[in-house]
Amino acid sequence: QVQLVESGGGLVQPGGALRLSCAASGFAFSSYAMRWFRQAPRKERELVARISSSGTNTYYGDSVEGRFTVCRDNTKNATYLQMNSQRPDDAAVYYCTVLGLGYWGQGTQVTVSS
Repeated sequence: QVQLVESGGGLVQPGGALRLSCAASGFAFSSYAMRWFRQAPRKERELVARISSSGTNTYYGDSVEGRFTVCRDNTKNATYLQMNSQRPDDAAVYYCTVLGLGYWGQGTQVTVSS
């Protein structure tokens, strides 16, 4: 079955960096684009980044453009989200999803606080 397991969340100070990972299994990973979403309390779910199946094309939400970088390693069936220059409003649960299959991971919590 399809599984998506996010990891790498935690507490980071403003201005700091974190790298999230998403390990995928149960489907042809290299054939699908992947997306990262986040959801903070009392806020709508937000698309953070998207990466094409080959990794050639990426998209970023306006709020993270220039600070976050999405990449993938199709040999490891994994996608990563490098988050730099973090701000308090980056705090949220971050999820990875498979575009077109409707599967979500359990999420990983990111807290940005001094």
